[in-house]
Order: sequence, then C-alpha cells, then structure tokens
Amino acid sequence: LGFILASFTSSLPYLYVAFGFLVGMGNGFGYAPPIPVGSKWFPDKRGLVVGLMVAGYGGGSAIFIPVGNALIERFGWRPTFQIIGVVLFLMCMVGTWLLKNPPAGYQPEGWSPQAAPAERTLRDIPTGEMLGMPTFYALWIAFCLGTTAGLMIISQLVPFAVSAGMAAGAAGLAGAIGSASGRIVSGWLSDLIGRLSVLRIMILVSAIAMPALFIFRGQAVILYALIFVIYWCFGTQLSVFATTAADFFGTKHMGLNYGLLFTAYGVAGLIGPYIAGRVFDASGDYRNAFFIAAGLAVIALISLGFARPPRREATSA
Repeated sequence: LGFILASFTSSLPYLYVAFGFLVGMGNGFGYAPPIPVGSKWFPDKRGLVVGLMVAGYGGGSAIFIPVGNALIERFGWRPTFQIIGVVLFLMCMVGTWLLKNPPAGYQPEGWSPQAAPAERTLRDIPTGEMLGMPTFYALWIAFCLGTTAGLMIISQLVPFAVSAGMAAGAAGLAGAIGSASGRIVSGWLSDLIGRLSVLRIMILVSAIAMPALFIFRGQAVILYALIFVIYWCFGTQLSVFATTAADFFGTKHMGLNYGLLFTAYGVAGLIGPYIAGRVFDASGDYRNAFFIAAGLAVIALISLGFARPPRREATSA
C-alpha cells in the first residue's frame, strides 16, 4: 500500500507519510513476525535458522535494487513503485499462507529443552516481566549503539569509497557479501559458542575495523577487506540479537518482546546516518565520524557486559 500510494505523490510531506511511514511500518511487520516462527520450529538450530531468515531480508535488497533501477529506466519511477507494490503484496500473501506455528508442545526429534545451552531460559517470559529486567535494557542499549555505529559507516560508505579511489559498486558488493555471510555464519557460530560471546567478539572487531578504514584509506585491498568485516559484524547483530531475545525470554511472547528490542535498530536508523552526516559537514572529513562510531561500539560492548541470561527456571516477577 505504501509503495502504491507513494507513486501518486506530488509533495514531500505526502512522500514522508506514504513511503516513510507506511513502507517503514510494513518493513517492520515483515521483519519481526517470521523470526519467532522460525525460532519455534528449530530450537536446536535457532542461530543458523534465524541467520538464514535475516540473510533473506538483506538478500531482498540485493535483488530489488537492480530490478527497481531497470524498471525505472524503462517505465519511470511512478509505474515502478506500483509494480513493486503489487509484487510485494503477492509475495507477502504467499509467504503468509506458508507461515505456520508448530503445534503446542512441539520439539525436534531427539532434542529436549534441558539439552539447550545454559543461557536459554526454560520458560516464556511475558513482556511486562521482561521490561522489569535490567538485562533487556542492557541488550537494547548494546543493540542500538552497535547498529548506530554500523549505520554511521554504511551511510557514508559510497562517498567515502569514491573519495578513497575505490569503485562504489565493488565496495557495495563487498559489503553485501559480508553482511549476508555474517548473518548466516555468525548465527551458526552462536549455536556453538553462545549468543553473547559472538556479539562481544563481533562488536569488538567492528570497533577496531571502523577507524582502520580511515587509517588504510589509500590501500584498496585492505579497504575492501575492512568493508567486508564491518558489514559482517553489522549483519551479525541483526541475526544474533534476535536469537538472544528468543533464548533469554522464550518464544511464546517473542513477537512483542523482540519487537520492543528491535526498536533499538529503529532508533539507530534515525541517529546513525544523521550523526555521520553532521560530523562530516562540520569537519569535511570522515576521520571523526569513524572514530565516534568506534567509541559507540565500545560503549555497546560495555553494555553487553551487563546482560545476564535469566535463570533457566525463573520465578514470576
């Protein structure tokens, strides 16, 4: 609906409502509900499965951006918005029809909740109780600042790549591959070594890699590798924070529980590009933005240190 209505826009406020608000709201609707369903079907491989699902979220952009550009060149942007709106509607209805929760009491053959990692709770924590836990706020701050740092870099990637003599398309490809693989591989790793361990490692790596972008801006091969790493760490957060929410608070109320945690990414989307743009406008240089991003990643890492898994059989608050 947002895409179709946006095709009729004749003013900026109209575009903000149709594309910014409606498409943005639909984006959140499409992202949050499938993750709890996947978490319920595959509790034994939750990190890998959610990583694959979130990689699909990024893969959609990789597919629709070139298709959209080709349609715009052929038909113009207004018909393209209408075409995309119809395609999204049909695809989402098919996906919704296929999406079903497992039956009550379902668990994979040969697997039991007691065999799950120690950081996974054995009960479903209601949203009101979750909001009374300091761990939720530690995760929210870490998710917000970690992705704010990533979005600060990503929002400035193309102009920075061009200024450093890189091909913008090649830099974008390195980032896309890094983000998709980070979501999948880090999700799988989190099944093996734990959610918080993977998040801490990746946020620490990103804190090191972000200022290194500026330091090695004259060395193309190293820059491509750093872009890959930064996107990998960014994609990890979109994958592993979701599985962390499922492990810490259960899956029965995960739609609302993770929806509230995911607002951290919404806030990051507002402030990350804004901070990076203002810093560059003020200084005419990317150095300060990259070092500020690294500082935010360090604060996110510290906040993760205060996140503690609820007791496996926690009592009601």
